[in-house]
Amino acid sequence: MKRMEADVIVVAAGPAGLAASISAAEAGKNVLTFEKANTTGGAGNMGMGPFAVETRLQRDSFIEISKEEAFDMHMKYTHYRVDADLVQAYFGKSADTISWLQEMGVEFVGAFKYFSSSEATWHIVKPENGVVGPRAASAMYKIMTQHAKEVGVDIKLETPVKKLIVENGKVAGVIAAEKGGEEIDARAKAVIIATGGFGDNVEMIEKYLGYKCREDYFPFMIPGLKGDGLNMCWEIGAAKYGIGAEVIYQLPDNLSWFCLDGVLRQPNLLINQRGDRFMNEEQLENTTFAGNAIALQPGRYAYCIMDEGIKKHYLRNGLDQVDMVHPSSIIYGFEEEAARAEQTGYEGYFEVDTIEELAGKLGIDADKLQDTIDEYNDMCDQNMDTKFGKNPKYLHAIGKGKLYVGKFFLGAYGSIGGLKINSKCQVFNEKDEVIPGLYAAGQDANTIYGDSYNFYMPGNSMGFAINTGRMAGEAASDYADEL
Repeated sequence: MKRMEADVIVVAAGPAGLAASISAAEAGKNVLTFEKANTTGGAGNMGMGPFAVETRLQRDSFIEISKEEAFDMHMKYTHYRVDADLVQAYFGKSADTISWLQEMGVEFVGAFKYFSSSEATWHIVKPENGVVGPRAASAMYKIMTQHAKEVGVDIKLETPVKKLIVENGKVAGVIAAEKGGEEIDARAKAVIIATGGFGDNVEMIEKYLGYKCREDYFPFMIPGLKGDGLNMCWEIGAAKYGIGAEVIYQLPDNLSWFCLDGVLRQPNLLINQRGDRFMNEEQLENTTFAGNAIALQPGRYAYCIMDEGIKKHYLRNGLDQVDMVHPSSIIYGFEEEAARAEQTGYEGYFEVDTIEELAGKLGIDADKLQDTIDEYNDMCDQNMDTKFGKNPKYLHAIGKGKLYVGKFFLGAYGSIGGLKINSKCQVFNEKDEVIPGLYAAGQDANTIYGDSYNFYMPGNSMGFAINTGRMAGEAASDYADEL
């Protein structure tokens, strides 16, 4: 067995792991980072940028949201069912983290909202191809990886960690395995877990969340997120804590149906399998709220209905709701994707000529569906949603030409939580005691949302990962100095 030594070992080189590795190295520590994939960045490569408040970018754009305001908003949003000290530490560090990234060479296009009623906390990375959208942040992780090497971090790719080493009640290293199979006994004064959760582990998703992938749950399953770090920590007695998912809603395989998904998630008539309307469709712009509502429906899915008249309205005037991911221009790709969906029999889309035909396709009683649509149309005629209070500007009657329907399922960006940490990112055991030498950052330890991801302050998951990575790297370095 090969033997290695370091001051600090970091498990995984995604957003949290890279930040932890760099911070520990900048504190003068010998850092060894193990990553099982053949590249760095992890799920962060799919994202666009981190949360922060009180940054220079915000001030230069006249965006006024203070750390105190953000903290108060977040704690009230979660009903104070989260660790206030951890939230405060993360929010308080976030502006400095943007400056820290900029000093490395990371560029940002600005600070943005996700949707109209959210806050402009999303610091979107300047993408390599110049197109702002998903994967923009991959440019940041290339820069962070290069900087990590420059400050002396030894990154071992294609080298998964198998277990934690515990000696005398303290975490003292890890057992890893090289690509060829040879095991590595790596020792360190502190170990930081940053493996990103279990978003790609079907068995853990069903066990801990109760969802069946590709049946009633269609998440983004980023390869490699198998829950490795969580299972290693639980194996040595870490508490199972705050396990959940960053819930959203989407058409199945929505990245292949981007225009279809974006146009059909507009605030039109939304019904469940019983043919009942169940929420104010205005909230479809907040994917967490809509995902929560859809999760309560039969089968954990819902149908959003648009007709030819609404489609023409969108072509003429733009979409009712736009966000940083779904601009109005996607309406121009709708017809092509709709035709492809019809040709391939795509499960997330229905196109019919009559309400009766739609009832048959959806398996809903035709009279019930007609009654629901008639009731909705009456409210549109009155310009008043007497059931859920939707903004009248979104009340478009159904019945002009063809009907276009999206079948939206519960989804998620990934899992969150599993480990309990404090503001020093120390991991707790089942007796609520700190496990000496063990730290965690990122999604494995992200328990700051309560029961629902806070989309009102976008960029939070990436922000939490990078900031807790820094916090863990600094705390682990201090701990190593004490030994």
